[in-house]
Amino acid sequence: MQVLIIQHVSQEGPGLIAEIFSKKGWKLDIRVMNQPGAILPKTVADYNAVIILGGPMGAYEEEKYPYLYQEQELIRDAIARRIPVLGICLGGQLIARALGATVKPNSIKEIGWYKIHLTEAGKRALLFDDLPEEFWTFQWHGDTFELPEGAVLLAEGETCTNQAFAYKDCAWALQFHPEVTPIIVGYWTEIYKEELIDFAGPEAADQLKEETKRLWEKNREVFSRFWANFSRILDV
Repeated sequence: MQVLIIQHVSQEGPGLIAEIFSKKGWKLDIRVMNQPGAILPKTVADYNAVIILGGPMGAYEEEKYPYLYQEQELIRDAIARRIPVLGICLGGQLIARALGATVKPNSIKEIGWYKIHLTEAGKRALLFDDLPEEFWTFQWHGDTFELPEGAVLLAEGETCTNQAFAYKDCAWALQFHPEVTPIIVGYWTEIYKEELIDFAGPEAADQLKEETKRLWEKNREVFSRFWANFSRILDV
């Protein structure tokens, strides 16, 4: 099994994805786009799946980051070939944009742990099989995606409605981060400290670390189950 992982910036890596899939013996081709000489493949024909991670840029900033155009082409290529493609945060927004939907600022920014709940379609979706109808997710975003024509909403949130959608049973867009670990959250609280302070005050970093510590063990099981479900989709 060979998986293409598009990582936009070095500080936002695959986390649980690499940990879980490497144990399965899968080959992970990770392209880190802010590293010198980074390029994307011209097609995804040689891959069994594509995973697109988050990043601090906007999905609509193609003029500043031209490779975002190519990512959208690869998303459409994957869908045309029925190769599973999954996007996380910015990655999910890029899937929406590749399919003609609008990506725009959400009414409020979300940083931290937020509960989302599955729609009726989400409860039936293999990606969320055996997950609770409502569970905690980690968020760090200011934008949101609208649903592309033909997409099915799988999960909703209170302060950001569109949290997950499926398209033609081969593309899934997520607004939340199921790949994070406490180490990643701790790292982000340091490198994005100014944004966090602006969002929730000078104690925000310590509060977020404590909240992560309190919620992690239960959520690790949920996230591990989520990635096991994605693995099952690839095995079908």
